[in-house]
Amino acid sequence: MHTIRQILEKKGDVIWSVSPDASVYDAITLMARKGIGALVVLKDGRLHGIVSERDYARKVVLEGRSSRETRVEDICSSPAITISPQAMAEEGLALMTRKRFRHLPVAERGDLLGLVSIGDLVDAVIGDQQKLIEQLERYVAGY
Repeated sequence: MHTIRQILEKKGDVIWSVSPDASVYDAITLMARKGIGALVVLKDGRLHGIVSERDYARKVVLEGRSSRETRVEDICSSPAITISPQAMAEEGLALMTRKRFRHLPVAERGDLLGLVSIGDLVDAVIGDQQKLIEQLERYVAGY
């Protein structure tokens, strides 16, 4: 079974972030350039929150706000819910499903280590289940 730390090690250690004072336009532009759906929001080098495309759609577009004039702090989810790197992928997936979000910062003792997406966790869980199925098939077949 995969831990969150193992998933981060496979993904790499790049963390795309934005400051709370940045415009939503700048945040959305960065997400588009990097092909990602969320950014962590860092204030004085510490995790302040998370901002996603969903936040933009619901809190800027649907409310008729200007993305160039609205600050990230005005729409980000803060404080961000985090997960420990020692947690299992299934735990992260259950948390994301229960809380209805798609990106989860990974933190240990207050230090941000990375960000996992629901896709990262689904891939890990499916891979774990496939290995288990193969082991059970070998066992049943007598190998």
